[in-house]
Amino acid sequence: MSRSITRHFSALVACALLPIMPAAAQVPFPTVVPMLSTSGQGEAKVTPDRASVMVNIQSRALTATAAASENASRTRAVLDAIGRLGLSKDQMTTEGYTVYPEMQYDKSGGSPKVSGYVVTNTVRAETKRPEQAGAIVDAALGAGANLINSLSFYASSIDDARRQAIGAAVASARADAEAMALAAGGTLGALLELSTSGPTVPPRPMFDVSIRAKSAMQSEPTPVNPGQQTVTVFVQAKWRFAPSVGGGWPPKPYGELIRCATWHTSPSLQGCHVALRLGTDRMLAA
Repeated sequence: MSRSITRHFSALVACALLPIMPAAAQVPFPTVVPMLSTSGQGEAKVTPDRASVMVNIQSRALTATAAASENASRTRAVLDAIGRLGLSKDQMTTEGYTVYPEMQYDKSGGSPKVSGYVVTNTVRAETKRPEQAGAIVDAALGAGANLINSLSFYASSIDDARRQAIGAAVASARADAEAMALAAGGTLGALLELSTSGPTVPPRPMFDVSIRAKSAMQSEPTPVNPGQQTVTVFVQAKWRFAPSVGGGWPPKPYGELIRCATWHTSPSLQGCHVALRLGTDRMLAA
């Protein structure tokens, strides 16, 4: 009697497996795509074709009105001197204007007193001839300016240099990816993703410190050298990695049916206990 029951149970198991195994085998699972991620940096040079000079005209007087009046007169003289070099009004802009009191402090601890007022007018002069920057400095100082805040050179367009830098950055990223693929025992596959950031183009400052008014004995022109700017670009890339054949590569895809390991007879777990292979060749019971 027990043998008959066993045969009947085995037949039931075989019948139950028929619809379950094909269904489990047909369930779609994502496949593992080996990838390499790299980044690259590229640079290109560009010759500046613009120059910017920041000029300060500062005046002091006992009253704010007197300081402002003197400053206005000196500022007009500075603008006229720069204009005689060929710069239009559009190339000279006011960047700032300040008025503040100068205080005199009592050494004995008394209350401070106003000793005068300081007026500062800041003017930016821009030229399309970088070699003219030195002449602008000399003209401004000679007409009454007493401080040059900055002198910098820049390029009006960096499109060509940026594209050259992108090409260098991509080549660098690809060279790193090829080296990684070779070291990992495979080859570099197709490009999957590529993005860029930048460019960064810092202006090239000519002076690190402020230039104050020249003495009357200084007649030597101010030398300038625009030099070159560096355009820097960064890229990020992802490539398909083609592992060598053998050695367990590539890993088995997710969802591969390995075996029907166990038959469950309880109502909640009735069916085939399917083993799935993971990308790392580990086993997962599903």
